Amino acid sequence: MLELWHNARYKLALSNRFIPEKFADTGEVGKGINYNYLRRISAKIILFLIIAAVISCSGGGDSSGLAKIESKGVLRIGTDATYPPFEFNDDKTGQLVGFDIDLMKSICGKLKLKPEFIVVPFGGIIAGLRSDKYDCVISAMTITPERREAVDFTIPYYEAGQTVAVPLADPTTKSLDDLKGKRIGVQLGTTGEMMAKKIEGAQVISFNNIGAAFIDMENGHLDAVLNDAPTSRRAIKVRGTAKIIGPLLSAENYGIAVAQSDRELLEALNKALQALLDNGLVDSLNSVWVEK
Repeated sequence: MLELWHNARYKLALSNRFIPEKFADTGEVGKGINYNYLRRISAKIILFLIIAAVISCSGGGDSSGLAKIESKGVLRIGTDATYPPFEFNDDKTGQLVGFDIDLMKSICGKLKLKPEFIVVPFGGIIAGLRSDKYDCVISAMTITPERREAVDFTIPYYEAGQTVAVPLADPTTKSLDDLKGKRIGVQLGTTGEMMAKKIEGAQVISFNNIGAAFIDMENGHLDAVLNDAPTSRRAIKVRGTAKIIGPLLSAENYGIAVAQSDRELLEALNKALQALLDNGLVDSLNSVWVEK
């Protein structure tokens, strides 16, 4: 708005030398400008520019985040492709696959949008959403009060929880209490990391990739891995060098994250997600990816 004001004044100043003779102040020979007239004209022009700017700004609000997405026909989705069985690269094809990937493809089908997956480390995934690098995030992300301060979440689509995994040869670690003073591997930015940091005397080592934590434990550099149960079970099944001890340590719900300003996108995702929950697709994805 201030820029419009200065531009208007600048243009008027430039036009002074071209004032037609009929606007001249005949009472002041040699000066040739009726400044009272110019002030009246300039006030009207500036008022017109201000009104036009206000109309333009208010009109911009009609183009919501969802409208822009629909106009492009593409939904940009942030995900961390290191978290099987939810999102990971298939060893044979190199394609991005998993529970979350199939779920988002089905949601995009409902919304008549093409999914574009953008792979980013989990530790910075919320920051990327807030800086508009993608439109939403699906990455086995637990809905927490802390995260709700930064982003909004859809209705939950999966219930998980934290578990402790230890080496197969470990005969003494039986529960979370036995991890006091131990070396614990976690994934950066996860609820597992938050929980591990509360354990008295624990040395918490954070990894970008939870698979690297299991490898470190195999090599004797960690005493335990604290992580979501489905992914830990998958790692144990693949590698066969660890075991899960004790019951689930928490009950956590995964949700799809969106920017807090994207209310229409959130509503559209919720509507599509609820339809997929109702028709049994989410249960079938659980059978295909988690329970197999």
